[in-house]
Amino acid sequence: MRAHARWRRRRPLRTRLALACTAAVAVVALGISAAAFSIVRYELNHQLDQHLTQQATLVQQQHRDQGPQVVYGECNFLAAPACAQIVSADPGKAPTEQYLLPVTPDTRQVANRQRAGYFTDLTIGGHPARMLTTPMIAAPPGTRQAVQVALRADSVQEGVRQAGALMAAVAAAGLLLAAVLGRAVARTALAPVARLTRTAERIADTRDAGLRIELPPGRREDELTRLAGSFNTMLGELEQSVAAQRRLVADASHELRTPLTALRTNAELLARADRLTEGQRERAAAALHRQLREVTGMVNDLIELARDEEPQPLLEQVAVGRLVEHCVDTARGHWPAIAFALDNDADGAAGHGSAERTVPGVPARLARLVSNLLDNAAKFSPPGATVEVRLTAGLELTVRDHGPGISPEDLPYVFDRFYRASAARALPGSGLGLAMARQIAHAHGATLTAEAAPGGGALFRLRLPG
Repeated sequence: MRAHARWRRRRPLRTRLALACTAAVAVVALGISAAAFSIVRYELNHQLDQHLTQQATLVQQQHRDQGPQVVYGECNFLAAPACAQIVSADPGKAPTEQYLLPVTPDTRQVANRQRAGYFTDLTIGGHPARMLTTPMIAAPPGTRQAVQVALRADSVQEGVRQAGALMAAVAAAGLLLAAVLGRAVARTALAPVARLTRTAERIADTRDAGLRIELPPGRREDELTRLAGSFNTMLGELEQSVAAQRRLVADASHELRTPLTALRTNAELLARADRLTEGQRERAAAALHRQLREVTGMVNDLIELARDEEPQPLLEQVAVGRLVEHCVDTARGHWPAIAFALDNDADGAAGHGSAERTVPGVPARLARLVSNLLDNAAKFSPPGATVEVRLTAGLELTVRDHGPGISPEDLPYVFDRFYRASAARALPGSGLGLAMARQIAHAHGATLTAEAAPGGGALFRLRLPG
């Protein structure tokens, strides 16, 4: 059993499938051949038995009033009539001519009506023959007799042998055809698997996720083709993931290079503090602290972006109205030169306080989402401008600024990591705030979109699940 299991592990799937198909077809071919041989043999023997029965009936009709005797005694030739004799149940009553066919106690029992008729295979003159022993129906009154009839069986046995040889040849041809068809079926059926295997091996060797499995023309909807299509889809997702990872690393390296260089410069400058004035030391220390905060914030943002889903144990019902009000109050403290106008339509439209409108989520993460939108609007607003914040009864939050707005060529990329429009190059920030906002929205089942506001400025629209 273990050897069989080892053999199965070592053999390729194509070989195992070919052997299975061959075995299945071979079993069917052998079964059909065996059944056909049995039918032919039965029919030939049945025809011989019917001929013997007809001969026995003919003897009974022609010799009904006669005693024990040898009726026909010449059956050494195939063309000769059947050997026939009448046997009495009384052993003492024997014909003057010696019986040619064997008379046994079973024959006497048939004559005495103690046993039914039967067929026997025997040899006559060195040739195979078949004999029928049956009761004499029309025997003279007061007598009990049996009729024995025999015929040469050479032709029947020769026919059986020829049928056996023919069926053996058919079975052998069936086995050969089964092997050829099994190999062909295995090759055709496993062609998508072979392509999948070659593609997977090439990807493992080259680490190129851009490779794809060639699908057959017409896209037949079978299991293996669907498997190949699913594998191609998985490769596409893997390619996008690898590309996004490489882009993230490259962007992070680029964004971190400048603050790290500034950190090193200020650190080297503070290392020669004895050569600096008090004011120079204070400015260098403040710059060093500011740059450390920027790097720390960027690293924390990257860690947050690496998390795609919110931890389930932290989910709770969050009051949207109170959350937005808290975020707006916090933004007013961070951006004193910007006015924040909050319009909470959820109060009157819902018929109760907006604090009662809740959504499942992580409060800290939702607050981060709203704060990022408010900070982005304030960053692009000129001093003294107003950021308009509105929460509707349908739990749709809009944040609009009156800054330069978003150009059409920048609009598709505003939520990409580290993407910064040309107008925002000189502004503080790492380009991760909006990317983090969209990720948080997606993790909470919400949608976040950006558009150009009528009359100028940018408008961000957050639709929370109701």
